[in-house]
Amino acid sequence: MKKDVVPVDIRGILPANAGVAVFIGNDEKVFVIQVEHSMGAVIGMFMRDQPKERPLTHDLVASIFKGFAITVERVIITELKNSTYFARLILQQQNELGRKIVEVDCRPSDALALATSQKKPIYVAAPLFESVEDMSEVLERMNEAGASGESTGDAD
Repeated sequence: MKKDVVPVDIRGILPANAGVAVFIGNDEKVFVIQVEHSMGAVIGMFMRDQPKERPLTHDLVASIFKGFAITVERVIITELKNSTYFARLILQQQNELGRKIVEVDCRPSDALALATSQKKPIYVAAPLFESVEDMSEVLERMNEAGASGESTGDAD
């Protein structure tokens, strides 16, 4: 797996024209995935460990997983087709019957929200990471300009 994927973090979240720009990357490169405004807010809440009055959908999913002894192992942003990113959620269930690993097709925004809420690793398929445009300078300029929003400006 290590050679097929690249470990990344959420480097920043900033409002954009059509929703929210989630900057994902590492020290080598950062790229952007556009998500709905509400999903950007949810990811930001999980990044800040912000308390919520009521459980969000991703909290509900995490509770269901816990009830069935399922853990999120990692998420992988796998490909880009027709300007749409795709992701896989890698789950593990361990119980008296043994261990089972399941991969589930997932929207990148949901994958990022679950990984962030569960403090699990985020990866990008190596061929995808090599092909995306580097947006590191854009994120740096926005951070320097003091752009408002959820920008973290760092890896952790």
